[in-house]
Amino acid sequence: MQSTSVRRQQIRWVIAFFWLFFFGHACLVQAQYRPHQDLGALFEDVQLSGIFPDSKTFPDCVPLAPPATIVQAYQREKSNAAFDLKIFVLRYFQVPGAPASDFRSNPNAPVEEHIQKLWPVLTRQPVTEQSSLLPLPQAYVVPGGRFREIYYWDSYFTMLGLQVSGQTQLIQNMVDNFTHLIHTTGHIPNGNRSYYLSRSQPPFYALMLRVLAQEKGNDVLKKYMPALQKEYDFWMAGAQAVTAKNPAARRVVRMPNGTLLNRYWDDEPQPRPEAYKEDVAVAKASGRNPTEVYRHLRAAAESGWDFSSRWFADGQNLQTIETTNLIPVDLNALLYHMEITLAEMAQLQGQRQQARMYKEKAKARKEALLQYCWNQKESFFYDYHFVKGTHSTVPTLAAVFPLYFCMVTKAQAKGVAQKLQADFLQTGGLRTTLTNTGQQWDAPNGWAPLQWMSIQGLNAYKHTALADTIANRWIRQNLSVFKETGKLTEKYNVEKAGQEGGGGEYPNQDGFGWTNGVLLRLLQTTPAKR
Repeated sequence: MQSTSVRRQQIRWVIAFFWLFFFGHACLVQAQYRPHQDLGALFEDVQLSGIFPDSKTFPDCVPLAPPATIVQAYQREKSNAAFDLKIFVLRYFQVPGAPASDFRSNPNAPVEEHIQKLWPVLTRQPVTEQSSLLPLPQAYVVPGGRFREIYYWDSYFTMLGLQVSGQTQLIQNMVDNFTHLIHTTGHIPNGNRSYYLSRSQPPFYALMLRVLAQEKGNDVLKKYMPALQKEYDFWMAGAQAVTAKNPAARRVVRMPNGTLLNRYWDDEPQPRPEAYKEDVAVAKASGRNPTEVYRHLRAAAESGWDFSSRWFADGQNLQTIETTNLIPVDLNALLYHMEITLAEMAQLQGQRQQARMYKEKAKARKEALLQYCWNQKESFFYDYHFVKGTHSTVPTLAAVFPLYFCMVTKAQAKGVAQKLQADFLQTGGLRTTLTNTGQQWDAPNGWAPLQWMSIQGLNAYKHTALADTIANRWIRQNLSVFKETGKLTEKYNVEKAGQEGGGGEYPNQDGFGWTNGVLLRLLQTTPAKR
């Protein structure tokens, strides 16, 4: 006999299929398949078994029966002597594969042509499968490789290239997808997967709106103001709870001077479903409270920098991760821009009091960021350890974000530029940090989004020679790898000419959305000296 709870879960599953089939892409988050919750011990057993080399594979599988039915079958069969876990999984789940495509790379063709042909290959149409994929109403571009869904901050840099390609409708579609996620889930998740719902990524939505407004005018800013306000409310949730005695709540931190700044966070302190085995191993090796370690790991995943020495207490080892103790420079610069954008939106709507409020919030955030994150001795921006009341000791490219948003003095910009040239600049562009830990967001790797933010930040303060040098070296690195392999990849080893990046939890991926976008824009805007 089936238990009542099993029958209820099966009914819920059937209803979800019914709604998705008959009502298209309405995002029924409550009915969404969440493998790490719905499969219970089966999910943990599969992820710890290592039957899939990539831990992201199983959470992305499509169940071929209601989860309760699969769980019941697992409980019934697993004690059999002849039971084989992999065979069982392949019977009940459809493993994700590469989308069918006749695309063939030609490294002898111009890279611009390669990217133009690649956009359709990386574009996904809306689907209604009952999997961990959150359905979206419009087409969208994925990064590529193992990243089979839309990603938050990746998409802004992809849009830079789509704009060059004249793909305004696709930019519109992606903005509308993110708006849909805000209105249905309360925020923009890390990606459109149910297992990403507990966290976001660096908040680039306001910048996406500005890209769209460049193409369609300022009515865009009026139209999307409610969505951006809701996105802002997500990041500021907890603001009413912080006090001098208890200064942190979710993503909000009350600084000693009473100003509110933000940190990265995740609401579920458990192993990440898409990296379950890896997180369990890190927590065990750390000797710390596993819940605490999982929270820090997930918060680092929200930062997009997963993983980097910037989050490590000892600057070297993942086991010492302490992400939520830090006030990140990049996050607070992005939220400053969000506040400035909300003020501008309110002004366009004739809401003067609202505009004044957001301008005051932006002013307070800017002053606090300059107070707490600027290291006068080093002439560089650092994350701030609010628990210890000191600067981080790990210099990173996050320091360029205040320049990008024109938040700093000319003297501060000069200090950042000098350190970039002296310590970060390599043969293939800027390295992400100065430390090689084997993590992918450390030396020797360089990443397209950070090259773009650095180049534009330097240009904003007239450090054009350095900006052009970085751009040309990055372009040359991208083209060199493309000519050798026919690929544009997720990251590059900028310390060695013509080398792909490496390190981290998974192999370097090709495709690749944000690399394509930034390269295409730089080829259009950079004086050629390569």
